[in-house]
Amino acid sequence: MVNVREVTSQKDKREFLDFPLRLYRGNPYFVPPLYMDEKKIFLKDYVYYDTCEAVYFLAERHGETVGRISGILQKAHNEKTGEKRVRFTRFDSIDDLKVAKALFDAVEDWARSKGMDTVCGPLGFSDLEREGLLIEGFDQLATFEEQYNYEYYPALVEHCGYEKEVDWIESRLSLPDEPDEKLQRTADYIMKRYNLHFDDAKNIDDFIKRYADKMFVLLDESYENIYGTVPFTEGMKKITIETFRMIMSKKYVAVLLDENDNAVCFGLCIPSIAKAVQSSEGHLTPISLLKILKAVESPEVIDLGLVGVASEYANRGVSAAFMAKLMEFMRESGIKYAETNLNLETNMSIRTQWKRFNAVEHKRRRSYIKRRDQ
Repeated sequence: MVNVREVTSQKDKREFLDFPLRLYRGNPYFVPPLYMDEKKIFLKDYVYYDTCEAVYFLAERHGETVGRISGILQKAHNEKTGEKRVRFTRFDSIDDLKVAKALFDAVEDWARSKGMDTVCGPLGFSDLEREGLLIEGFDQLATFEEQYNYEYYPALVEHCGYEKEVDWIESRLSLPDEPDEKLQRTADYIMKRYNLHFDDAKNIDDFIKRYADKMFVLLDESYENIYGTVPFTEGMKKITIETFRMIMSKKYVAVLLDENDNAVCFGLCIPSIAKAVQSSEGHLTPISLLKILKAVESPEVIDLGLVGVASEYANRGVSAAFMAKLMEFMRESGIKYAETNLNLETNMSIRTQWKRFNAVEHKRRRSYIKRRDQ
């Protein structure tokens, strides 16, 4: 018999964090989150709890933990959309339908107790968290920003009555053999036509001081109608800056400015630290810290992160300037390839842009949905 209980004690909290580390131990594709960051979900003043409620469950059988799941009531998103949704996240389980059903039943019961009629996910507190269930690409190394799961997970979720809502595609981008001169000409034309220029911040601290506020305005504007996103709160802004500052250098971030130094486009790349945190299971040991510092200083792989474009420039081709900048950076820095992370499968404009690279769509993720009448 499977017993599901809500996480309340310190022992349960440690078990909730440790279970996936045991479940994936030795798996070459799983990349853990930073343990110190995951622990924050149990703080009463966690940054997201000003707009969210959350519950955490553990599944146990014969005295052994066999699964976990979390439910999130993202009030800001429900207010934005007029929906009554709870998100599920941090779902991990052995390959056993009874375990999965017991966990999802617990989240669904909690959702009903909150007056909600729909459960969807995997989605985190915001778009900054890991999201989507891997349904293709089980033999590919996860990025640090996204979650890996075993191949049996989709069947477990679907057997519990969940259906596809959206899919995301992830691509691996390698440089073409020769520089894309046509792209560079287009980029030069766009820059000249609209009198644009890239920022000249001296370092990451200078960049944050000068452009952080403008960056978040662009991101909110760009992501307003994107699936699952919510506006940045002051707390979210703070945690975003703190997180990225640790693994960022000025060479991985850029802002495109108009003649009055107004930000019209923003782009951020992240040095891949996936392999650096694997061996320590997300703990910041002296060895893992050295590996992270090395990966930041001389990365072989970069992950594409946040991108924001002012609405009045959305259809003016400014992406060509960033594509050209990205290719130039990859070539000069000896980057082997870039990982795009998540692009909605319906976002053909960005998926078409990746064709300028030697691009391979090598992963697919899915967000599921289950309504009360299902």
